[in-house]
Formats: sequence, C-alpha cells, structure tokens
Amino acid sequence: MRCPFCGHAESQVKDSRPSEDGAAIRRRRLCPACGGRFTTFERVQLRELVVIKRSGRRTAFDREKLLRSIDIAIRKRPVDPEQVDRMVNGITRQLESMGETDIPSEVVGELVMKALKSLDDVAYVRYASVYRDFRETRDFADFLGSEGFGEPSEEER
Repeated sequence: MRCPFCGHAESQVKDSRPSEDGAAIRRRRLCPACGGRFTTFERVQLRELVVIKRSGRRTAFDREKLLRSIDIAIRKRPVDPEQVDRMVNGITRQLESMGETDIPSEVVGELVMKALKSLDDVAYVRYASVYRDFRETRDFADFLGSEGFGEPSEEER
C-alpha cells in the first residue's frame, strides 16, 4: 500500500481487526520511509456494479459517492457516523445481492430513502428533496402529506 504522505511504495501493517459491523477489515499501517501512520479498510466486493443514470449514462457504483450524498443529508443532525457506515454497508450488500450488475439509479435512491427514513426524518426529507427534484414549496408539502408527516402522532391526539 502506497504511503499517502511520502508516496513510498510499501508500508507495514501494524494492526488488523474487523470493523464494527464485521463488513470490513481495518488495518493500521506504518511507512518505513517517513514513519507516517495511516489507516486502510478492506471490504468484500461481491461483483462490479454499474449504476444506470436517468439519462441512460452508465457509471461504476461508488460507495464513497453514496456516503457523501448521505453525509450531506445528515449534516448537522444527531446521527452517529457508525450508523451511517452500517447503513451504507447494508445498502451496498442489498445492491450486490440483487443478482444484477446493472442497477438503475432509482433503485439506489429508493434504498437510500428507505434507510434514511428509519434513521432520521429531517435527513430523509433533505435527501428526498434532491432525489425527487422538488422545485416549489408545494412539492415539499405534497411529499410531507403523502408520507404522513402532517398527521398528528398518537401522543398529540
């Protein structure tokens, strides 16, 4: 593994352990050239996934891009980063276990929305506003009404 600090081609593994959910291996590494320490993660990849965009364009599935879009939705929300990592791992596993290598972007978006709804309502609405391309406040109102957000809870009744 190349050192991110000095670019030296080799590094030594000092410690390996499974990540919290067991879906990855966390490795602490040491560069023998500069002495820099860094962490790497290894994840199982069952198959190469290709996301088919609405425009028909095909792009390789990128776990980091998925993580970034979710991070935007949960910004300034009381959500534990470990929960987000487990959610991304779960979505990735669902996509890989579908048996298809070509996945429509709509499938990815719906899986993210379903996971966010169970994690944080505000993050769910933020993600949905971009994913569903809300243009006006009426779009928000319609969405919130259809999702039951406008309904009083049992305690409020």
